[in-house]
Amino acid sequence: MTPASAAIVARAAHDGPASRRDWHELVAADPDALPTQSPEWIRSVCAHGHYVDASTCYGLSDGRRVLLPLVRSARRSGRLSTLDSMPPAWGFGGPLVEGGVTADAVAAVVDDLVARGALRVHLRPNPLHADLWSSAMAERRGVSTRPSCAHVLDLSGGFATVWQQRFKPATRSQVRKAERMGVVVETDTTGRLLPELHALLRASVDRWAGHQHEPAWLAQARFARRDPPAKLRAIADHLGASCQVSVARHQGRAVAAILVLQGRNAHYTRGAMDEELAAQTQANRLLHKVAIEAACRAGCRWYHMGESGASAGLAQFKSRFGAVAHPYDEYIVERVPLDRLDRLARTGVKRALGVRDG
Repeated sequence: MTPASAAIVARAAHDGPASRRDWHELVAADPDALPTQSPEWIRSVCAHGHYVDASTCYGLSDGRRVLLPLVRSARRSGRLSTLDSMPPAWGFGGPLVEGGVTADAVAAVVDDLVARGALRVHLRPNPLHADLWSSAMAERRGVSTRPSCAHVLDLSGGFATVWQQRFKPATRSQVRKAERMGVVVETDTTGRLLPELHALLRASVDRWAGHQHEPAWLAQARFARRDPPAKLRAIADHLGASCQVSVARHQGRAVAAILVLQGRNAHYTRGAMDEELAAQTQANRLLHKVAIEAACRAGCRWYHMGESGASAGLAQFKSRFGAVAHPYDEYIVERVPLDRLDRLARTGVKRALGVRDG
């Protein structure tokens, strides 16, 4: 245990969810809170019975409150349980902390998770907190990491500042080109535009597979598990106005679409396009300009642009809006080193199929 473990003086029951009142108060009290840390998001994750809400409240000795959004696999319990904050393809997790996340708060929460004795705990924190997590997780036993990288845009100063000082000049020109060409952006918060987003995502999978030399059937099968229509529908139903789907059209045809979650901060979490038409019309640039402007109006401080992985193209696209790369680690705490074995197996399969990441 770390010395910070002594900071926990109270904890909610592990077999019940954190109260919605506490949850909403902590979202409001943490300046970096993300929509994927909200109770509505957890209800989306648990909507189809694969996960059970295991979110937990804590009180620290200095009076701060902490809440960890957390789910448990519905198929496992007790010593065989697996815990996620968040599960794969479900965004960023980690604790909400009154006044902002600190390394000691992270360490205290992780100490508690380790003490529960679960078979596996997976933690995917806010990339802005990478250094805090690195400090809190240093020298822990039974911890493995998955390096990753995400891009985040600072919205401080409002949209006029972001547009003039953070957007690259070429990006501003591309946005103006899209507007001159008559590209129209429609945004909806009811889920009505989800079929168009999903159709563009599905069509994009074959293109992404081609870039990685991956069989199309395998990529489509993985996509069907990752983002089925029912998952996107659950997100729209539970998040309501916080789930914003935008579609860019040219001459009535859907060219590109994005899904942005908007709360205390904004998170661009899904996007797809008709590559040829998007290149001709610059529709993607206009889509993000509209979403970033909306996030500024809503008072968001950060516009998270999601994972970039090892893709130089993705990193360049995001940086042209002024987004900054934030390398970070996901953490896996295990009693048995299953994660390493799983990664070795996946790497072997990719090599056999000739798949190239990035």
